[in-house]
Amino acid sequence: MNTPGDSISREALERNLQHIRERIALAAAKSGRAPDAVALIAVTKYAGINEIRTLMELGVTQIGESRIQDAEQKFRELYTAHLNDPRAPDPSAVNWHLIGHLQTNKADKAARIFHVMHSIDSVRVAETLNAEVNRLSTGPRPAQMRDLLLEVNVARDAKKHGLAPTIEEVTALLKLCSEFERLTVVGLMAMAPHSDEPETVARPVFKRLRELLEEANARKAYRQPLSELSMGMTQDFSIAIEEGATMVRVGSALFGQ
Repeated sequence: MNTPGDSISREALERNLQHIRERIALAAAKSGRAPDAVALIAVTKYAGINEIRTLMELGVTQIGESRIQDAEQKFRELYTAHLNDPRAPDPSAVNWHLIGHLQTNKADKAARIFHVMHSIDSVRVAETLNAEVNRLSTGPRPAQMRDLLLEVNVARDAKKHGLAPTIEEVTALLKLCSEFERLTVVGLMAMAPHSDEPETVARPVFKRLRELLEEANARKAYRQPLSELSMGMTQDFSIAIEEGATMVRVGSALFGQ
């Protein structure tokens, strides 16, 4: 994997992107879905400005960052470049996804930067984020809407964040979030443990997350049906798609030489 400051040629990045899209299409076909039913979230944690700019030029419309401060800096640099040269890609024209843990003391920055947040895992985080979005939405400008996914710690990994993988915990937070006018929960997110055998380790995790979403919808736990499953990374996204993923978060496969 590249580290910040490293660069990958446009040709290599384009080749990697095409290969990932082909793998997404193949896995989607195995699950009886069209390739465009699965969104590719390009994880740019270890990418520089040039790489992100190239991704946007190649048609990537979903950018994932795990650190709020990094995303803020990258967005600022990209936007400044766009203002100086309108031919440069506009970072506000793509959707920015927060895929890392959200702390309450950074909810104000997250609300300004990200369109979709994948890591809502507590009442306190949800309420704080709602207050910040409401604050940003006052005045003559249109209300700022944000999409959320609830993070579920399906593997019960003590080192990871997320709700316990029970319908009771998921339902309780969904009911609370139903009261938020400018925040919409669209689905659930989970991370499978890294393994050299994702078929046996990751698939049960993805299957359980899908079952939780289906059960929450059957119980009408939220004000509208949940439709999104954010699961699967470089090592296991094909399996995640077979189990129903609608968003996959891919980073290292994009930036390998």
